[in-house]
Amino acid sequence: MNPVDYTPQGPVAVLTLQNPPVNGLGHALRSGIVAGVDRALADPAITAIVITGSDQFFSGGADVREFGTPRSSMSPHLPDVIRALENAGKPVVAAIAGHALGGGLELALGCHFRVALQSATLGLPEVKLGLLPGAGGTQRLPRAIGLEAALNMIVSGAPQKAAAFEGTGLLDQVVDGDVVAAAVAFAQKAAADKTPLKRLRDVKLPTAGADAFLQFARTSVKAAAKGLPAPLACVEAVADSVTQPFDEGLRRERAAFFALMNTPESRAARHVFAAERAAGKLPDIPADTPLRPIRTVGVVGAGTMGGGITMNFLNVGTPVVLLETSQEALDRGLATIRRNYETSAKRGKLTAEQVEQRMGLITPTLSYDSFQDVDLVIEAVFEQMDVKEKVFTQLDAVCKPGAILASNTSYLDINKIAGFTRRPQDVLGLHFFSPANVMKLLEIVRGAQTAKDVMATALALGKQIRKVSVVSGVCDGFIGNRMVARYGAAANALIVAGASPQQIDQALEKFGFAMGPFRMGDLAGLDIGWATRKRKAAEAGVPHDPTVADKLCELGRFGQKTGAGWYRYEPGVRNALPDPVVDQVVAEYRSAKGVTPRKISDEEIVQRCVFAMVNEAARILDEGIAVRASDVDLVYLNGYGFPAHRGGPMCYANEVGLFNVVRTLRGFAAEPGAFDWWAPAPLLRKLAEEGQSFA
Repeated sequence: MNPVDYTPQGPVAVLTLQNPPVNGLGHALRSGIVAGVDRALADPAITAIVITGSDQFFSGGADVREFGTPRSSMSPHLPDVIRALENAGKPVVAAIAGHALGGGLELALGCHFRVALQSATLGLPEVKLGLLPGAGGTQRLPRAIGLEAALNMIVSGAPQKAAAFEGTGLLDQVVDGDVVAAAVAFAQKAAADKTPLKRLRDVKLPTAGADAFLQFARTSVKAAAKGLPAPLACVEAVADSVTQPFDEGLRRERAAFFALMNTPESRAARHVFAAERAAGKLPDIPADTPLRPIRTVGVVGAGTMGGGITMNFLNVGTPVVLLETSQEALDRGLATIRRNYETSAKRGKLTAEQVEQRMGLITPTLSYDSFQDVDLVIEAVFEQMDVKEKVFTQLDAVCKPGAILASNTSYLDINKIAGFTRRPQDVLGLHFFSPANVMKLLEIVRGAQTAKDVMATALALGKQIRKVSVVSGVCDGFIGNRMVARYGAAANALIVAGASPQQIDQALEKFGFAMGPFRMGDLAGLDIGWATRKRKAAEAGVPHDPTVADKLCELGRFGQKTGAGWYRYEPGVRNALPDPVVDQVVAEYRSAKGVTPRKISDEEIVQRCVFAMVNEAARILDEGIAVRASDVDLVYLNGYGFPAHRGGPMCYANEVGLFNVVRTLRGFAAEPGAFDWWAPAPLLRKLAEEGQSFA
C-alpha cells in the first residue's frame, strides 16, 4: 500500500494518509507527504491541496513501531514536513476526521487552513509520555487558540472535540458531514478567491498580562507536577511563544523535547505506553482467533467484590445475572451498587436516567438455574477451595456448553478449580482488584487446559470493560500477590531488624508508592495474609511460624475494619495513627527472636522492599508465569500503587542497573540468618552478567 494516496479531485489534489492502524507518522508516511505536496506544486492543473486520513485517524502522531530504530531519525523529520506545507505556494487544507493527536495535530497546524468533523478529537498528549510537543505544537497552538487555552491543553495532555474550537484560529470550518468534500470545496474556493495563505507562525500573540499569567502557571504546575520535569518544560515552551521570535521558540522547543527524551521519567512513561500495547498479545494465540460472544454475564456473590465486578459490566451495557445465597445478602448488594451509582450522579458523572438504566440491567437471583443462558460466569465467593468446589460443581451442572467459567480467586490453583468441572478448557481466572469497579488491573489467569479462544475472549473483554489486562500462569498468588508476599516479607523483616511501620511507610511513599505496605495492609485487612500464611504452612506440612503481623491478628487487630492493625484508627476517620501497642508487640517479638534493633536508612528500606519484588519477578519470568517483564510492571502500576514515573519495578531495576541490583541482593543474602529468597534469581544473574536489561 502506498503510504500516501494522491488523487486529484478537479483542481484539488487530495493526499490521503494510509498507515494503519493510526496513521503513525513514520518515515515512509513523512516522505510520502512531502512527495505528494511537491507533485501538486509542480502540476499547473492543481490549484490547492487537501491532506486527510481515515475516518478513525487523521493521524495519531509518531509511529511507535519505529521508536528506537534508525528510521525514526531519518529525514524528512516532522518539522521538515510541516515546513514544506507551511511554505507551499498553493492553499493546503487539513481535512480532519477521527483523531488528530500529537504530531498529527502539529501536522494539521502546519497547514494553511483546517476543516474538521464536529466529532473529531484534537490533542497534544505528549506530556503523558514525559515529553512536550516537539514539532511546533507549543508555538503554533497558542497562536491558534490563545495562550491560556493552549497551555491548559498542552500541560494536561487532554484531547478535546473539534466542536469546542469552532470560531478559533485552530479551525476554519467545522462540519457535520463529509469532511473531505467540505475541505475540497473550501480549498477550491480559497484558490479561486486568492485567499491569503494563513501561516500560524506569522500570528503575533498579545503580550499584555502574559507575564502574570505565566508566573501563575509556573507556580500552579510546579505544585501539581510533583517533581516531574515535562509539565514545567511545557509551560516554559509555551511561554516562548510570547517571549521569543517564532524560529527561536521552535529551536528551544526541539531542544527541550530531546532533553526530556533522555529523562528516566520519560523513558518510564514510554515503557508503560509500549507495555500496555504488548500486554494483550500472547505468542501462541493468533490475533484473528474467533471470540466467544459475551452477551450476558453471571456473577456469584453480591458482596464487595461481586458488586464491583457487576458494575464493570453494567457500565458498558452488558446485562448481569447476580446470585446470592439469601435475599438479605442480595438486597444488601443491590443497595450498595445503587448507592455507588447515586454517588456518581450527585457528582455529575451520571444522570438519574443512566442510574436506572444500569440498575435495570441486573437480574437478581437466589438460584443457580438462572445461569442457564449466560455466556460467562464469574464467582466472587470466599477464598477457600471447598467453597470454590461447591460453586464450580453447580456451575458445571447448569451452564450451557461453551459458557466461560471464571474464578476471581487471588491465590488459589485455577487448575484444581477447573478440575471440579467436566470442561476445564472453559475455566480461567479473572482476578479483579478491590474496589473492582475502580481499580484498572485485571489479572487473567491461564489454566493448563484453558482454551485459546477463551483467553482471546477474556483479553477482548478486559478492553471492553476498560481494564489493563495482564495474563498470568498458575502459581500461588499469580504475579501480583506472589510478588507482594516478598515485598511484605522484606518490610516485616525490616520491622524485626529495627525500623518502625511509620518509617517504612514514609520511605516508600517518598519513593513514590501511593501507600506504604503497612497502611496498605491495614486497608486490605491483615486477616487475609494471616489466613494465607497459615494455609501455606498447612499445605507444606510444617508448623506455622507467626510473623509480627500474625501476632497483631491474634489480638484481633485486622486493620481499618477493626479500628486497629499496624496503626489505630479513630471512628469515622481513616488517618493512620501510631499505636504504642504495636511498639510493644514488636519489642516482644524482637526479644523472643534475640534481635537487637539497629538504625536503618530510608535508602535501605527502598532497596530491600523493591529489590525483593524484582528478584521474585525474575523467578516468575523464568517459570513462564508472566509472559514478559513489562507485564509485571503493568501489574504493579495498576494494582499495587507502584510510582508511575518509575515505570514499574522491572523498569526501575533497569534504570538502577541489573549489575547493581544483583550486587545488593548478594549483600542481603550473605547476612547471618538471611532468607534464602534473597539469593539473586538465575535469570537476574544471567542478564546482569551479560550486561542486559529486562526486555
